[in-house]
Amino acid sequence: MKNGTVKFFNETKGFGFIKEDESEKEFFVHVTGLVHEVRENDRVTFELQEGRKGLNAVNVKKA
Repeated sequence: MKNGTVKFFNETKGFGFIKEDESEKEFFVHVTGLVHEVRENDRVTFELQEGRKGLNAVNVKKA
């Protein structure tokens, strides 16, 4: 599991981005990849999975 912070999440459109602590890289997250509801600045744990446009955050849980 990786750790990060929700940088942006649009509840209406169902997607956002998570900034990973270790690398400072940002990863796309879709509402289908969430375990818990998230908001901007929430601390989360997540896994990465290859998506159509690169790596996506999945199994996203509040830390």
